[in-house]
Amino acid sequence: MSTDIQHKIGVGIIGASPNNPGWAVGAHIPAIRKLRDYELVAISTSNHESAAAAAREFGVSAFDNYKELIEHPGVDLVVIAVKVPHHYEIARAAIEAGKMVYSEWPLGMNTKEAEELAKLAESAGVRTIIGLQARFSPAIRYARDLVADGYVGEVLSTALSGTALIWGPASPSKFDYIYDVNGGATMLASAGLHAIDGLIFVLGEYESLVAKLVVRHPEVTLTETGDKLQVTAPDHLAVAGTLTGGALATVLYRSGTSRDVDLRWEIVGTKGELVITADFNGNIQNTELKLKGGQGEEKSLHEIDIPERYTAILKDLPEGPARYSNIAQVYESLAKDIREGTRLTPDFAHAVKRHRLYDTIMAASRTGAEQYVDASNE
Repeated sequence: MSTDIQHKIGVGIIGASPNNPGWAVGAHIPAIRKLRDYELVAISTSNHESAAAAAREFGVSAFDNYKELIEHPGVDLVVIAVKVPHHYEIARAAIEAGKMVYSEWPLGMNTKEAEELAKLAESAGVRTIIGLQARFSPAIRYARDLVADGYVGEVLSTALSGTALIWGPASPSKFDYIYDVNGGATMLASAGLHAIDGLIFVLGEYESLVAKLVVRHPEVTLTETGDKLQVTAPDHLAVAGTLTGGALATVLYRSGTSRDVDLRWEIVGTKGELVITADFNGNIQNTELKLKGGQGEEKSLHEIDIPERYTAILKDLPEGPARYSNIAQVYESLAKDIREGTRLTPDFAHAVKRHRLYDTIMAASRTGAEQYVDASNE
């Protein structure tokens, strides 16, 4: 039975400096301010100057120490929107304080950290959310329902190809850590797993796979200084395998952008096909997606209008990251879970599954051998 949330969920965001606006400022804050069940109450940044700027800009309590934000009595939900190496310590502190936690993906630097956080949250009875939000895209959710309703018939194969915008031969210095294979934010860990999680949401888990990840830009130039960095994180990847339903599934990602569409995802079945595209930005989780389809004797694809029930939440959001990031839908899903006593929003246990899939893909690339996928949470 659905029940009203008795008071607005107080949100504290760690990593939302207006002096250097990033993901939290562009996507999280506008979404929170448009949702009836939430209230932004606190922000934590890395230093006193940016914290003071945040207090002025957003009119909330602001700290230069994340522990003070966690201790704030008005904060019910701690949002972690900082670099991956800091996720574990912050999430652990929030869980131990009994606060709900929303962590951007990846959850930790490795599977061990993710497993520890998931177990800790389960023991503490704390709700958690992992930022794998591609599944909340209106186009992806509608495609999932169309597949389930038999629009394409039996799914035979699927192919998803995208560009990741960065990981090219030149980069701003703020992204230097993504070129380190041990930095926690590789192309596979970010763009790749976001896309694969969306594919799995629509079509089901991988049963087995092969993979190849390669470095095609062995050196990156930092644009501000001209300094050179040696690259160890692969900037091109290919994953191919069979899904549990038998369909062949391939995912291809590369650095930079395309001179055509930046993302194309084709789902082919015995009765028809669906195609999802993004004109710009192949990061499937935070880009505007279009849906096309064709069935039977049709010789070409046609645009498919997405029903309003999938898009209603977007009408009050500003253009840009807030509208196309699918962040508002994640918050709305959590509120619905709380009202209805469900747990449908991807949580830290789900993050563990994806961390393990990351390990499986890396093993496939390293060994050159087919790997079988353990999709359980054991």
